[in-house]
Amino acid sequence: MPEHADTYIGTRLPHIRKRRGLSQRELSAASGVSASLISKLEQGVVDGTRMEAAHKLARALRVNTSILLERDDEPHPPETAEPWRPLQLAVQVAPGAPAEQPTVTGVRALLPDVRRAYFKNRLAELSTWLAPVLRDADALGDSPAARGLRAHLLQIAGSVLTQVRQFDAAQTALQRALDDAPDRLRGASVVTTWSWLLVRQGKLQQARELATRWADDVEPRMSRATPEELAAWGWLLLQASAANLRDNRQGEAADTMRLARSVAVMSGRELPRGRDRLTTWGPTTVAYKAAERFVILDQPDKVLAAAGGGGGSQAKSTEHHRHRLDVAKAHTMMRQHAEAVATLAEVHAAAPEWLASQRYAQDIMADVVERRRRLTPQMRQLADALSVAA
Repeated sequence: MPEHADTYIGTRLPHIRKRRGLSQRELSAASGVSASLISKLEQGVVDGTRMEAAHKLARALRVNTSILLERDDEPHPPETAEPWRPLQLAVQVAPGAPAEQPTVTGVRALLPDVRRAYFKNRLAELSTWLAPVLRDADALGDSPAARGLRAHLLQIAGSVLTQVRQFDAAQTALQRALDDAPDRLRGASVVTTWSWLLVRQGKLQQARELATRWADDVEPRMSRATPEELAAWGWLLLQASAANLRDNRQGEAADTMRLARSVAVMSGRELPRGRDRLTTWGPTTVAYKAAERFVILDQPDKVLAAAGGGGGSQAKSTEHHRHRLDVAKAHTMMRQHAEAVATLAEVHAAAPEWLASQRYAQDIMADVVERRRRLTPQMRQLADALSVAA
């Protein structure tokens, strides 16, 4: 799961910069973040920036990124986008009595369609009809089968709401999913999604602590570990590594990534999502996440060297699309704008609705627009698709 977040930087930035004896211009030179953005952040002209810039500033100031991102006041939640309102209400508001009592068998029969729409990234469609499915699931009672089904649906809802930046509703959905999780594997899967949500909110310390605690709890005995246990453990390690890296804890990030690689090797192959998991797991997935690390570390050449091509069975997965965004970002970092646009066009052809909801893709395209004197027809088409002014 990608962790490209909208982040708040509060009053700590000017205080830490002054303690380091740096002017805004000197911090700009050390971090690679423009002096104008640093000035706007310190003056409160803009309330936040992207995780990439926050990480660069923290690294230049020699502090954990989470120190810059902490805030004393609670941010006002963004106004709920109208397309997501039915899903938000379904996870936050207790349903009334249904006209006809649903059954576990009936709700479970709808799950394959929900998962199919989710994996095909038909997010708007999911918002409209996942909501009534969730209301039916809420009316099923408290049997283990009902709880497991409800946890699964709520995790999907939490993932969708995270993608479209409805963070409060996403947290509600994931808390409910964890409460309903009938076993530790379902709980670990929910926590994997929750740690991604926390990173997207800039809550890096909470994300790494949550993922690390659960990774310690679900670590299986290697002599008898099942593929599902390895997948659950491995994904928690990846999430811990991602949060550590963004929090400038590079040693811990490297350790957890090495362990995740070992778990992938033990898995022996790329495991499909099957009927229960929301993600694939295995060597290809870990390779994608390893390449993502090089974006954070400002090493775009290594992203491109590690980049997967077609991805095999992964070629249509969300993880593959996210990896291709990292490839596009690496191209822009190396001022290879035509290659970046070609990569975005590839993702757009495969998953247009998903791409349109990705702020990461919008930032990449905005960078291309800013740096190019003239835009090709393909560039203008992509800018329109991503709602980027050209």
